[in-house]
Parts: sequence; structure tokens; C-alpha cells
Amino acid sequence: MAEPKTITVLDIGSTKVVALVGETADNEAGFTIIGVGMAVARGIRRGQIINVSDATACLKEALAGAQASSGMKASHVLMSISGNHIASQNSQGAVAIGRGDQGVSFDDVNRCLESAQAIAVPNNREILHVIPRHFRVDDQDGVRNPIGMLGFRLEAQAHIITCATTAMQNLLKCAHMAGVDVSEFVLSPLASAEAVLTPTEREMGAVLVDIGGGTTGIAMFIDGSAWHTKVLEVGGAHFTSDLAQVLRLPMDAAERLKVHYGHAHPPDVPGDQVCDVQGFGDEPLVRVSRREAAEILRARADELFGLIEQEIKRSGYDGLLPAGLVITGGGSLLPGLRESARETTGRPVRLTRPMNLYGLVDNLQSPAFSTAVGMLHWGLQGVVAKLSKRRRFNPRLDLPGWLRNLLPD
Repeated sequence: MAEPKTITVLDIGSTKVVALVGETADNEAGFTIIGVGMAVARGIRRGQIINVSDATACLKEALAGAQASSGMKASHVLMSISGNHIASQNSQGAVAIGRGDQGVSFDDVNRCLESAQAIAVPNNREILHVIPRHFRVDDQDGVRNPIGMLGFRLEAQAHIITCATTAMQNLLKCAHMAGVDVSEFVLSPLASAEAVLTPTEREMGAVLVDIGGGTTGIAMFIDGSAWHTKVLEVGGAHFTSDLAQVLRLPMDAAERLKVHYGHAHPPDVPGDQVCDVQGFGDEPLVRVSRREAAEILRARADELFGLIEQEIKRSGYDGLLPAGLVITGGGSLLPGLRESARETTGRPVRLTRPMNLYGLVDNLQSPAFSTAVGMLHWGLQGVVAKLSKRRRFNPRLDLPGWLRNLLPD
């Protein structure tokens, strides 16, 4: 029996930093969580580092917690990345098939994907992911597994995601100061998709919406692969800020109001319900109408889902997403979001969280941990067609599942 593989992941969020240690296992998930560490985010805003020393302290705290519960010290980690600096585009690569009489080889696929990422990238940006959408062998289009197919020309349609070099370097610096090296960066919504999307949703066409504290990540999946990605600068913290500004409350009081009494669908809130929250300074408790608070939250929710629908139409894939929106992330815990999303976009909506977890999972079965859990799926099981610019397309590490299964032992 193969020795279990262990991996450590770091989810860098705007409100929290999560470290998980997973070990391969023979269960439905494919792994068992053996270590968990968490820290309140400091020095991080909207997915980006704004204070290196504070952010480093958060990483150290989260890693220490994961080490204490797993009994293992990590030297390398997978790290999430997000923020408004993320950009994406689709590209095409083509190569001549090396040995036409023996069919498409692994090297042909590798060269074709390298050709697809030969795009003009500014000096201040890095290629983060190159994700094959589908292949074409001579005149046969829509090929998902070209290995062994006979032909003379192989083409690949790929989705390329880039990030700001400085944003990546700041994360690398904090990780290094925390005592670990980063083996790979993973875009947050892609990681979340690994934890919550069903195979049917990937195939039919769905939009993964990951509502975090400072940003919302979008990933559109069609025919089993990511076709479009985007990070919006709207998150759960903006809902809190709206309550604080309109009702003239301290941010911590507004957050408690949102968490305990908030609702994004005013018709579901009785008009006579009120709650008392602490105001500024020595002021007595402020009495707030729940319906009024719901109206404020609904306005922000409508704006968020309006931006999502706008991005869907801008992508050109709005007619290819019958499965609608699959919403996760800590921000999705706000009651009434499903109704707001349905009414604003006119699409099917499903709220979801990580499922089928094993091990130390007491606090992890929440939408807030979709990205961290998804990164374990990404690192321990492999994902559909991922390719890191920093590594050659190594068949044993980065091949899609349908190619990996064909490899000799």
C-alpha cells in the first residue's frame, strides 16, 4: 500500500487565515484532515498584504495551530491568492504532433499548452494558471483527451489567469518569514470549486460565487473546465460597512447586527421586529428596526449580484450556464441571499458548503472554509487540467485526471 501523502495549505483571507494539514486516505473525500489552525486576519485587506509584519504573525499563528494538532511541521505549503489584481483571458496554442503514427503523446500536450501561454504578459504580472478548456486534433474539435489520437496537428483552447507580481511577492515574503516555502499558488474561487461544485454542475455550466470578507471570486465552469474567472471588490465587510454608515454604529456592533439579526430579503422580516445594539461611546443602546437593516443589506446584495450578472454577460457565456449560481464563502451565511440572487439574476441558485469531510472537521463544515478545503482537494487529489507557470507540465503532478490514469506505475 502506498505511503500516505501529506500536504499543508494556507488560505489567506481578508478576515481570517486558515492552515489545514491533510493526509491521503481511502474515503469518499480522498483525504483526512489531521491538522487545523486559524488566526484572525491582520495586515491583509481585500486579499492583499498591506502590513508584512502583521500578516506574517497571522501566518505563524495559523501554522502553529495546524502543527500542534497534526504533530507535523510544514516546510512547503499551497497558498490561496485573490484580489482585484487578478485578470484572465482565453488563448489558443497549436503544435505539430511529434510522432503521427503513434498518436498524441504527453509531450505533445505539454508543448501545446506551453504554446497557449505564449501571450504578451507585462513585466509587472505573472501567469498564475493555464487551464485547458478543450483540444482539437486536425479537424476534430471538442476533444477532452487527445492522448493516443492519430493526427498531424494538435490545438488547445486554454484559460489563462494572471496576477500582479508584487502581490505574489508579498505573499511569498510573508510565507518565507513564517518559516515555509510556497510550492504553488491557487486562485481562491478555483479552490472553492473543488470543494463544492458537483460534476453535473461543472459539465452543464455553472458560476461558482465565493463571497469572502473583502472580495467575491467568480469562476464559470463549462464542459468540466473553468472558462472565465474574475475577482470583484465587494465582500461581506461591505455589508457590515453599509450598516455602520447608515445606522451610525461602530463596525463591531454593525457586524454583530449583521450576524445575529441580518437578512437580505426584507419581505421575510416582520416589520415590528427590533433589536438593541451598542452605539458610539457612552451612548445608550440604539434601537434598530430589523426591516430597516434588511433593506440596507438587500441594497448591497442586489449590487453584488448585479455585478456578477454583468460579468456573466461580459464573458459572452451567459447562455451556457443552465445550472446557475453556486454560492459559498463566509459571506453566503447571510440569510436571504438566495432570494436576492434569484430575483436579481433570474438564474437558479444553490447555497453550499464543504461536504464529506473526515478527520478534524468540527468547525470546517461551513461555507467559510470552502477555499481551504478545496485547496486540499487540489493538492492531494489533483484537479481538472491545472498547469503552473513555474513548473513544466509534469505528468505525475499536473495532468488532468483522465491523463494521470493512463500513466504507467
